[in-house]
Amino acid sequence: MSVTHSETPRRLTPPDPAVLAAVQAAVPGITRSRVSDRLGMAHDASHYLLTPQAVLVPESAEQVAALLRTGLPLTFRSGGTSLSGQAVSEHLLVDTRRNFRGIEVLDDGARVRVQPGAVLRQVNARLAAYGRKLGPDPASESACTIGGVVANNSSGMTCGTHANTYQTLESLVLVLPGGTVVDTGAPDADARLRALEPELAGGLERLRDRVRGDAESVRRIKAQFSLKNTMGYGLNSFLDHDSPAQILAHLVVGSEGTLAFVAEAVLRTVPANRLAATGLVVFPTLREAMAAMPEIVAAGPAAVELLDAESLRAAQTDPKADDVLRTLSVKSHAALLVEWQESDPELLAEREREAERAFGGLSLSAPARLSRDTGDRAALWHIRKGLYASVAGARPSGTTALLEDVAVPVPVLADLCDDLAELFVKYRYERSVIFGHAKDGNLHFMLNEHFGTDLERYADFTEDMVDAVLGRGGTLKAEHGTGRVMAPFVRRQYGDELYEVMREVKRLCDPGGTLNPGVVLTDDPRAHLRDLKAVVTVEPEVDRCVECGYCEPVCPSRDLTTTPRQRIVLRRELAAARAAGDHELARRLEEEYGYDAVDTCAVDGMCATACPVFINTGDLTKRLRAERHGRAARAGWKKAADHWGTVTRAMDLALDAAAAAPPALVEGASRAARAVAGPDAVPQWSRDLPRGGTPRRPSPPPRRTPCTCRPA
Repeated sequence: MSVTHSETPRRLTPPDPAVLAAVQAAVPGITRSRVSDRLGMAHDASHYLLTPQAVLVPESAEQVAALLRTGLPLTFRSGGTSLSGQAVSEHLLVDTRRNFRGIEVLDDGARVRVQPGAVLRQVNARLAAYGRKLGPDPASESACTIGGVVANNSSGMTCGTHANTYQTLESLVLVLPGGTVVDTGAPDADARLRALEPELAGGLERLRDRVRGDAESVRRIKAQFSLKNTMGYGLNSFLDHDSPAQILAHLVVGSEGTLAFVAEAVLRTVPANRLAATGLVVFPTLREAMAAMPEIVAAGPAAVELLDAESLRAAQTDPKADDVLRTLSVKSHAALLVEWQESDPELLAEREREAERAFGGLSLSAPARLSRDTGDRAALWHIRKGLYASVAGARPSGTTALLEDVAVPVPVLADLCDDLAELFVKYRYERSVIFGHAKDGNLHFMLNEHFGTDLERYADFTEDMVDAVLGRGGTLKAEHGTGRVMAPFVRRQYGDELYEVMREVKRLCDPGGTLNPGVVLTDDPRAHLRDLKAVVTVEPEVDRCVECGYCEPVCPSRDLTTTPRQRIVLRRELAAARAAGDHELARRLEEEYGYDAVDTCAVDGMCATACPVFINTGDLTKRLRAERHGRAARAGWKKAADHWGTVTRAMDLALDAAAAAPPALVEGASRAARAVAGPDAVPQWSRDLPRGGTPRRPSPPPRRTPCTCRPA
């Protein structure tokens, strides 16, 4: 394991015994505080790294309520696919993935009741039989969970702002910081809230009236939330809802675990159109792609995804790229991935005709072709959904990948693309891609940064980017949540009055400030520059990993010991400990890693089927298992494998000889051999073992009986 690491090493401090004692007294048996438990969960898909005091694994909402009553700072985490730093903590980290996975389909699929640990794709799989699905469709749907979908107000590629989490929410079961449990869908929800949490209920009604009574606040909220917007709290709740229970439920959507714990959600579903036609439309320039948007949108597509020139270059390396894309000589090109969806073949055919008419009037760099073929469509979406991870996976070793997302009104989208391109040049960010949901004015862009040496460059870039987005009437977070990365800029986006409303929302819901401290709102103007993830160089399988977590739902041992992501990040932590000279931490990590990662990995390669950069941690585990043995032992076992027939015959003879010898003699000899060669190399013989067998021979094929029947 080679290591290069120039940053000041991060030291692991032991957990506070008083904190662990308080948790144990509240809910016995849910605390995991080994170094591997803490460091394995310190990493999520974001570029932040904080090590929790301990990882807590409650089994019920009642246990969560007991934890909240302790008044200790808590952060809830489920899928760990968040990109803005809202699922990591230096306090107590509560794992809601393991024991909150319930899915109940209601009203023939029109609604669904789900718990926070259920994976979005699994929920949609249950709904598929009813021809329905959830509205939000983020690119991380194979790994993200309902807890994150609600906490981040997830949207995606086709749901826009009309079918995101906020718009499709019916009700939530909430555990408030004081331990109160409220079902916002119950007929007596408002009465219960007023009785049990009178200050909260009354405060929400006062804030509702305050917001509605300020014309500038109303104007600003309507403008901000006409876009995809996950910046700060969802103040549109005060305009859209009247009752305190419903206002609270919709404020919790997008609150990133800072207001309450979501124990259960009831969501309305949308039709899962079974027919679709998809194509990639390539333009000479990004400006021409944006100019074509009105004609394309008029044809009623479900999705319009933008790929800039650098995205197209990355897409050409995807194994699923077709010949047209692979042979395109990309210069300043851009492309729109478009899809039409319908449940009726005739309606889809009409959509295709409208699309063809729109394409006919455009100046294109390659022929536009729509396909209904499942394989062709899956290939295009694989390219689009894997863009971030494929580019990040090819980043220079030792750098951290950052994926940011913003939104602006569609008419100024091309202007913002130009702004970002100029900033990439100004700050020397090479190979930075721009892609996103063009129909919604929502852009994603990626940077590779070396935080140990280039922190101020990143800080200056961020300031200029914030000015560019807000100067064009946009939002600094469209989908990924405010998190830590944009918390210092919430006031700048909303102004003093609405920022103070948000602070009052936080105070009313969480008066002790114990839920996910430092996320969404902060008074620290440099909070986004703290606790950044410095990446060590370890080995090829580890270095490519972007810690996205897509591998975790398919791992057989994810609930036993570690997931593939955790095996990789623990390798990074082990390398960092060695580089820092922290020999005690390295020793403890290595001891725990042996069972947690090496012994209990199924080495089935399932992780590689979900990994966007094709890492097979099973191959890594096989190598680590081999390295446990010396060169001579590996050579010997290789020889045995190459001559396995001879080895098994020798074992048969050895068992025959052992059965004929005095039992005490053979038992003593096997114990002595195990003491010398090790228990993994020599089995312990016992007198109940059978004699050696004989090789099984295949049965001859049955003889066919000639047909003696005569034709009629």
